[in-house]
Amino acid sequence: MRTEELIRVLAADPEVEKTPLALALVYGLLPGILVSIALYCVLIGPRPHLADLMSEPRVLFKIFYPLALFVCAGPLALRLARPTGDPWPLVRLLILWLFVLAAAVGIELLVLPPDLWRARLIGHNAVFCMLMIPSFAAAPLIGALIALHRGAPKNPSLAGAVAGLLAGAFGASLYATHCPDDSPLFVATWYVIAVLIVMAVGAIAGSRVLRW
Repeated sequence: MRTEELIRVLAADPEVEKTPLALALVYGLLPGILVSIALYCVLIGPRPHLADLMSEPRVLFKIFYPLALFVCAGPLALRLARPTGDPWPLVRLLILWLFVLAAAVGIELLVLPPDLWRARLIGHNAVFCMLMIPSFAAAPLIGALIALHRGAPKNPSLAGAVAGLLAGAFGASLYATHCPDDSPLFVATWYVIAVLIVMAVGAIAGSRVLRW
């Protein structure tokens, strides 16, 4: 285990190793992302006529909402990887994004007849969704954990869970380009469950890999 002296040094100079750790996360994620894209191309690929469908708000939301979480989770993981990092501004931003998802679900419920709610919620590929998203998240999660191992998180499990959010959000966005279920109800249920699975794996792995 590292000594308290390390914490004092990092606290005295918050810029120490900040750039190397950020670069390490980028370098860790890139190979994992490439592996996931290769796996995606081999196993499923994009849905037919995806380019034509990109004008539909629900399709855009389904793809870019996870990307927004991915963008937020990266800096949050870096802050949690430092013993003096303040995660709360980014946590509040993630909470805001949860309200955005809740609002999208609310709008869906308002515009859809109640007799269609169950069909949109269940969709066509719920089980497949929960298999594919963790599969596409696996390699980025490994890369993120290896990179964050260079840090000194106060809470390794939490840092690992956020690494899982980072990887799971990427996996969800990648899978969204194939998924025919565009309803926010579907996304808020099955995508979220799949990402939570990745976060749980990340938390368990982080408690061991990121311990110092």
